[in-house]
Amino acid sequence: MPIRTMRAGSIPRTTGSPGAPDSAPGRAGTTAKVRARRAGLRGEGTWGWLFVSPMVLVLGLFMALPILMALWVSLLHWDGQSNPFSGQADFVGLDNYRALLTQDGLDRTLFATSLRNNAYYVLLTVPLQTVLALGLALVVNQKLLRGRGALRTTFFFPSVTSSIAVSTVFLFLFQGSGSVNTMLSWIGIKGPNWFADPRGVLSLILGSLGIVDPERPTGMLANHSTLGLSWFEWLSGPSVAMCTLILLAVWTTSGTFMLIFLAALQNIPRELEESAAMEGVNRRQMLWHVTLPALRPVLFLVLTLGLISTWQVFDQVYVMGQGAPGNTTLTPAFLSYSAGFDNADFGQGSAIAFILLALILILTAFQRWALRERGASTGRNR
Repeated sequence: MPIRTMRAGSIPRTTGSPGAPDSAPGRAGTTAKVRARRAGLRGEGTWGWLFVSPMVLVLGLFMALPILMALWVSLLHWDGQSNPFSGQADFVGLDNYRALLTQDGLDRTLFATSLRNNAYYVLLTVPLQTVLALGLALVVNQKLLRGRGALRTTFFFPSVTSSIAVSTVFLFLFQGSGSVNTMLSWIGIKGPNWFADPRGVLSLILGSLGIVDPERPTGMLANHSTLGLSWFEWLSGPSVAMCTLILLAVWTTSGTFMLIFLAALQNIPRELEESAAMEGVNRRQMLWHVTLPALRPVLFLVLTLGLISTWQVFDQVYVMGQGAPGNTTLTPAFLSYSAGFDNADFGQGSAIAFILLALILILTAFQRWALRERGASTGRNR
């Protein structure tokens, strides 16, 4: 039988296709490394959950569980005196929500009034406090400015002062014979009785221009309504009393947002500003094309925090009027409190809270979409 001899230096191939290199040992090693890495990640994940489990339990006990209990209470007619999980509380389903949104009555009228008041409060407070905070941050961020530390402390001081104390001070400042009206009288202006004036600012302006009659509105503004309020009531603007709350909110919150903007401004790379300066851009162009794009994530944070806090305003309303005059300072947060603790209707109070929660989530999602980064060439979102 002939014996086939092998050439010197040749390597016998026993596996694989003819002419193909043998890669099985390399593949096996790579697979083993991947499996070991996955096992290590699973081990790290297990240890991570083990370390955070105490905080997860605390958050679940004091946050998630009360939220679920409040959601159950919103489906009941409960006076707060019995166990809501027993048969003593009447299960009414979505009746609390229907009374607030679809059924004609005092409950829907008050809820619509609170939404209108709070909407104007948000529309004016959030832009004003954001612009003021950004302006203050740009001022105190200048290197050549003397006394920057003192200015930062001065601007931030109202934010750390008790809101109840500041609200009480504003009550004295804006009363009929207070300091504000006294200073207005020096320039020949008779100031209003701020906390007792329920007239809408926008209706007053339109009335002074002769466009509408604030006392007797006619036409579509008077003949059409939404949630029990006429269109004129929706569009009359914030009351004079609500304007004082807006001034208070802007003054007390701008300092906190100033520090957030200041930290972001100091984190902008100097190379961007130097290259823009070499291109010959002025300060306005620098702000619009360099500073603001770099502040986009921080701007979203500030607007989101402002949106949430303004829709949940309670303490200033509680101290400075509790809805008076004429429910023009009534807000959903205070209405929820009043329904539960004043009227012993915790079911309706919880329903108001969850409607407010849904509204905040929707507006936050819309704000996130509006401030998203857009691709310059492809037009796709980043």
